[in-house]
Amino acid sequence: MNRIFRPYLDHFVVVFIDDILIYSRTHEEHEEHLQTVLQILKDKQLYAKLSKCEFWLEEVKFLGHVISKDGVSVDPSKVEAVLLWEPPKTVTEIRSFLGLAGYYRRFIEGFSKIAMPLTQLTKKGQPFEWTEKCENSFQELRKRLTTTPVLALPNPNGQFVIFCDASKMGLGCVLMQDRRVVAYASRQLRAHEKNYPTHDLELAARMFEFL
Repeated sequence: MNRIFRPYLDHFVVVFIDDILIYSRTHEEHEEHLQTVLQILKDKQLYAKLSKCEFWLEEVKFLGHVISKDGVSVDPSKVEAVLLWEPPKTVTEIRSFLGLAGYYRRFIEGFSKIAMPLTQLTKKGQPFEWTEKCENSFQELRKRLTTTPVLALPNPNGQFVIFCDASKMGLGCVLMQDRRVVAYASRQLRAHEKNYPTHDLELAARMFEFL
């Protein structure tokens, strides 16, 4: 599916396995984009079940996100799952929670720093001890996941601004456009980076923002 729509991917088409999302800035563009996609399906003798298709939506749920003219937000059903999540009692449960939280890390400023006490428990040979720091980390991530912002939809023709920060706790940056957040990114320091002086950490942050 990706192969046949390759010329249009990230222009007005997103494909995930057999799901096709078509997006446009205007009604006129959308009509043209729909005709293009439907014609390709017809030419390739591919079929879509009408009952599973939705057209001319102003808001759509896709891969755990809600996308609208206002931007991208977390699917409310995922937020509900986070609210019901009990504190992990095993490493497997921690990994499961971090898997969900990490999927939405671009919505959370300083995600890596907040999650550090939990990620430390997943390291090989680390004894499982649920400390106050772990509980605070878990509760803070739950809070952040249930109060995530609506991220701006990036305009590839517009200008972007990137802010970055570095500390002994990790690296972080935020991508913005027109004074709105497009995405947050962060990571913990690697072993050798923990010995870096401040100016080298700042350089590492600058390099990280372009990865």
